[in-house]
Amino acid sequence: MTTVLAIDQGTSGTKALVVDPEAPDGGSGSGVVAVAEVPVTPDYLPGGGVEQDPAQLLASVLAAGRQAVAAAGRPVDAVALANQGETVLAWDRATGKPLSPAVSWQDSRAQRQCDARADAAEWVARRTGLVLNPYFSAPKMAWLRENGVRGGVVTTTDTWLLHHLTGAYVTDAATASRSLLLDLDTVDWDPELVALFGLDPAGLPRITACDEVAGTTAAFGAEVPVAGLVVDQQAALFGEGCLTAGTAKCTYGTGAFLLANTGGAAVRSGSGLTTSVAWRARGATPYCVDGQVYTAASAVRWLTELGLVGSAAELDEVAAEDAEGVVCVPSFAGLAAPWWRSEATASFAGLTLASRREHLVLAVLQGVAAQVAEVTGLVAADLGGPLTRLRVDGGLTRSRTLMQAQADLAQVPVDVYPSPHATALGAAALARMALEPELPAADAVPRWTPGRTYEPRWPRARAEEFLDRWRTAAGAALPRQDAPDPAPTDPAPTDAGPGDGAPPQEGRG
Repeated sequence: MTTVLAIDQGTSGTKALVVDPEAPDGGSGSGVVAVAEVPVTPDYLPGGGVEQDPAQLLASVLAAGRQAVAAAGRPVDAVALANQGETVLAWDRATGKPLSPAVSWQDSRAQRQCDARADAAEWVARRTGLVLNPYFSAPKMAWLRENGVRGGVVTTTDTWLLHHLTGAYVTDAATASRSLLLDLDTVDWDPELVALFGLDPAGLPRITACDEVAGTTAAFGAEVPVAGLVVDQQAALFGEGCLTAGTAKCTYGTGAFLLANTGGAAVRSGSGLTTSVAWRARGATPYCVDGQVYTAASAVRWLTELGLVGSAAELDEVAAEDAEGVVCVPSFAGLAAPWWRSEATASFAGLTLASRREHLVLAVLQGVAAQVAEVTGLVAADLGGPLTRLRVDGGLTRSRTLMQAQADLAQVPVDVYPSPHATALGAAALARMALEPELPAADAVPRWTPGRTYEPRWPRARAEEFLDRWRTAAGAALPRQDAPDPAPTDPAPTDAGPGDGAPPQEGRG
């Protein structure tokens, strides 16, 4: 069996696990031998900017990995890396030196770059499966170039970290599919998309499979292969065993991210969601449809900064049994799927002089659950049938109040993953597949049973009544009160090329 150092480099910290499938694990099936975590600190700037220090990201990867290996007291056979996905930076390939801060996936300053290419939005959606939005990598890359960052290359953070670890210049297929630069059907860089954003095609890294060895590193001890490269949310989808079409999970981290496996079909959403590569492994490329909620744990952090709760651990203690009519739309960083309005702001409705902190706390948690419930319904529409269960992971799954609200509003049973490390475990499983070519995916993924299951307690009519009120509040959170229905019409299934619905020539850079 392969022992893997699995590193999950995230927005607010880097986690490293040493995973040995044969190790005792307390019944979770994970085989976790050691864990280390190192925090990182995003900078939230005026005007929607969110940046991170690349040196801090790299230092956290090295420190967390070395601490985990030291705690395990054993060598590892491979290193896996899960990454943030859409966070980008400019850097010098010759020296590895950053030429810009890392511009976070949460950063919305590239809205102007999207607006300038709005005529190409439908074409981009057909080609990429994504929406033209600052959330994704390419608009942020264009923003860096258009704001004076010259020279070097602009890539997602995984490519830069891997360069420092191995010297390789690569990204994985799942991460590449989050860029707005990948043809979703061919799973290759698209020259027309690259030109649309004014980027240099020669600066794009090689795309690897997720079960491919990308290079070797001695950063954590002896020289070992680096494999299991994958974007964080797809890593969690894999780690939770969502290997067949129709299975779905939601991760509650800084934001909340719901992904559903669609099998080999690159479904273009008719509901305002996005479609990406789930992973590329064993020569196959399954896809997933997904919806994002920008603020989950970050909304809880806002509650703590205001002193409404001391920490996330106090949520259940403080939250009221009933919000007494208070409704929250926690769009502190804008609204993602299906609205895609980065300029939307958070709001509370139904406040009275009788409203207390416990009502506000519950309203925030119900607001997060309501956004996820909206996405759940849209995923069902794209899959052609309702979800039967929802697997969940992430730190906020420790909140009984939030998880019960999720089951009530989505009207599906919610199964809590028994380990807080789904993302790292998914990357570790893919790394094992790279080193054990005969290992099937179903055997690489840890077998697990839910740590807890939440069944819906609300009748469907009550859930729908609440969601109707919440949707009204969400509409009011949009800057334009006359905003159209958020769900776009289903784009035509055929692709478009130059002269046939392609972006106008002046929009190509």
